[in-house]
Amino acid sequence: MKTLITLTLTAAISSLGGFASDALAGKKPARTGLDAVEASHLTFMREEEKLARDVYLTLAGLYPDQGVFDRIATTSEQTHTDTMRDKLALYNLPDPNPTTNDLPASIGVFTGVEWGWYFTEKFEALTSKARKSELDALYVGAFIEELDMHDIAICPDVMVKAGYPQPCGLEYTDESGLINAYNSLIDGSENHLRAYVGQIEAVIGVGNYVAQYLTQAEVDAILGR
Repeated sequence: MKTLITLTLTAAISSLGGFASDALAGKKPARTGLDAVEASHLTFMREEEKLARDVYLTLAGLYPDQGVFDRIATTSEQTHTDTMRDKLALYNLPDPNPTTNDLPASIGVFTGVEWGWYFTEKFEALTSKARKSELDALYVGAFIEELDMHDIAICPDVMVKAGYPQPCGLEYTDESGLINAYNSLIDGSENHLRAYVGQIEAVIGVGNYVAQYLTQAEVDAILGR
């Protein structure tokens, strides 16, 4: 399984409420479709890809001369959020944001029952920080891509705090449809991180970008350093 993220997994989950004992142990019972962990993680990723798109569209409006925001939002991130929507439909799971493509009304609006509150807060915090300057906005873009790679491969911190096992994402699932989709998302995030860092280092100097969420070694590996 391809992943450039090699975070050490140290968290042990002892109680997950209604989850089956196999899920507690980080194992999946033989079944057709997705288990509760995979279903929640896929739902989460649908909204996280929308978060990236919505933040970048907002930043494209704030800094129209900085083309990286609009380019990534309208091509890659729109495709990614649509891919996660299609995966939910494939597994007969409800879409937490069925009006995602109703632009501009849907920007910053997250209606998921389980994770909508989290993304509403995240959108407000990230766009608020990005309003300070174009450079701050570029750092926000890079942060989102680092966060996204961790959340896809390992598990979002908020899911772990809610009682889900770690890992709960790519490193957890054995569902080929999810594995392929998540690997594609990680490839995209690596490309986006390189694009944002390139713009940042045009200002601060080549080689001076400091990792914001992943380790510096992980970021340097993605950047080819």
